[in-house]
Amino acid sequence: MTGSEKELADVTILGPRTRMRGVRAANIESRPWLEGFPVCQTLHQYQMVHLGIEETNAPMRIVRTKQTTTYFLACIGGEGRVLIDGRWRICREGYACLLPAHTLNAFEATPKGHWEFCWVCYQRPTKQRPIANATTPVMARYDPLPLRSAILGLMYECNGPAQPTLIQEWTDLIHAYVLRFAQPSDQPDQLRLLWERVAANLADKWSLTRLVSEAGYSNEHLRRLCQRQLGRSPMHQVTYLRMRRAAELLATSEQTIESISLEIGYQNPFVFSNTFTKWIGWRPSEYRRKKFNKV
Repeated sequence: MTGSEKELADVTILGPRTRMRGVRAANIESRPWLEGFPVCQTLHQYQMVHLGIEETNAPMRIVRTKQTTTYFLACIGGEGRVLIDGRWRICREGYACLLPAHTLNAFEATPKGHWEFCWVCYQRPTKQRPIANATTPVMARYDPLPLRSAILGLMYECNGPAQPTLIQEWTDLIHAYVLRFAQPSDQPDQLRLLWERVAANLADKWSLTRLVSEAGYSNEHLRRLCQRQLGRSPMHQVTYLRMRRAAELLATSEQTIESISLEIGYQNPFVFSNTFTKWIGWRPSEYRRKKFNKV
């Protein structure tokens, strides 16, 4: 442990000029600064806890000696300091930091003035791989504007129109922009063709054995690739694709729920309805009603 770490203890200091805006998942630990955030049901699909935009000045400091969540921070303007590899480093516009779970995480505003950043906080279930392989905080160049725009879009939708399809799309974009930093790669997605086949044949009986066979990977290798690239197990990705297709059909067609259930591979509409509610946040009938009430 470095000298810098020994001096730190868990603390939350939010100065009088700190302004935080964002959304939060349902049923999370209550904190005063989260109370005004609207609940966003789609965050749980990616294990997001909360996200938003913060504008702050010193004194402002966050220290977590036993962080249980993964925290992504992208600087929009001004500068702050983040503890990385035992030393404080300046995080200014055009840079982002990934602060992994189960390690010491600390960041603060500097005396120089204004600091604005956007953030996304992820849960880290014990048996789930992190969104990145990093085991210590990292900082690198990153364009924050697309992520900021997606967060603003989600906040607008959750605070007003609340159109489910747009809430889902904004959430997908936010996660994709975080992954652009957390999982950079110049190579094409190794699983793209497999998931294209699954998406084109959702009514089929997809099993882990069949996925492994069609992907040409071992069971363990496919599992590791899915967790690294998607943050899900292979079969959870099948469920995700089915629920996305169901949401599209509910929003754009007049098919019955029973018909949609069969089209995406569920013989039992009740099982489909429960699964859809768990993943999307509304029952199929509620999702359809909300969609058409906003048209």
